[in-house]
Amino acid sequence: MKKLEHTKAILEKSVAGERLSLEEGVKLLAGADLLHLGRAAGLICRRLHPEGRVTFIIDRNINYTNVCQCGCRFCAFYRRPGDPDAYVLEQEELFRKIEETVAAGGTELLIQGGLHPGLGLDYCLDMLRSIKERFNLHIHSFSPPEIVHFTRLSGLTVRAVLTRLRDAGLDSLPGGGAEILVNRVRRLISPHKITWQEWMEVMRQAHQLGMKTTATMMFGHLETQAERVLHMVRVRELQDETGGFTAFIPWSFQPKNTALGGRTAGALDYLRTLAVSRLMLDNVPNIQASWVTQGAKVAQITLSFGANDFGSTMLEENVVRAAGVTYRVPLAEIIRCIKNAGFIPAQRTTGYEIIREFTGGDAA
Repeated sequence: MKKLEHTKAILEKSVAGERLSLEEGVKLLAGADLLHLGRAAGLICRRLHPEGRVTFIIDRNINYTNVCQCGCRFCAFYRRPGDPDAYVLEQEELFRKIEETVAAGGTELLIQGGLHPGLGLDYCLDMLRSIKERFNLHIHSFSPPEIVHFTRLSGLTVRAVLTRLRDAGLDSLPGGGAEILVNRVRRLISPHKITWQEWMEVMRQAHQLGMKTTATMMFGHLETQAERVLHMVRVRELQDETGGFTAFIPWSFQPKNTALGGRTAGALDYLRTLAVSRLMLDNVPNIQASWVTQGAKVAQITLSFGANDFGSTMLEENVVRAAGVTYRVPLAEIIRCIKNAGFIPAQRTTGYEIIREFTGGDAA
């Protein structure tokens, strides 16, 4: 009873607008009543977004290669150079995928690849220029591990690489490669990947160059609850410094077909973690649901647990699918889920400007 009373006091503190400490966040994640936690996160979300909208974006996730020398234990998607199913996307196929995205009303391309030892900065600069010459789309691409990979192949600094990518057409960066921003965990699940400090420095430099980014968290593997909350605190600290994160996207590790194995976080753990992220990240405006890993029904529930964004229609997704998770949520179902939860569905841009609201009998 004392534990519940203490977590209730922490929730009241958060709802009152006071910042929570790492220790308080851990207590909430470990012991708060789930419904009380969700209610507090929902109150804060509605205070930040009083218009009653839940947003989504129409985009496509294009993986230009599945070749990666990193060998992360949690990844079922990557292939080694020379593997029979290793690929680098041909330009003709890339343009075909983009044309389909445009035809579906898409406004954004999320382009990511593995750390291919033979594809460096010049390859990606050419790809960006060729896309921008043909299409009017926002390019939200290349996660921090890819940026550091380009620095190592080119000998340039992070800032120089980002500047060249920006000048070639890169508009913003996704938050991939964050996993858990604690090096103890990173050494266990992705020993050849960049450190959490390197991930942060890429984001810091991008923000200083005027580029917005997102932040992600992949949880439910080898991290502790304290490390999960520490990840949120570290994102919050950089946001205090730069203000460059537009959204935070927590998603649960999918173990099937991976070297790491184990079990995925269940719906209750996911809802608890998402709600705590809304309480801890008082300076990040948007929290995004992950229907890709949890499905549409759980994603719908997150709208009462602190999420205000349904993510992407994701016309294509390959990485989570490789881990055996094949949720597909068409645009019409996204709109229905949002409406049935009592909110106004709204298509947005990458920068969260509203393109269109779906009210009344509107359909996709």
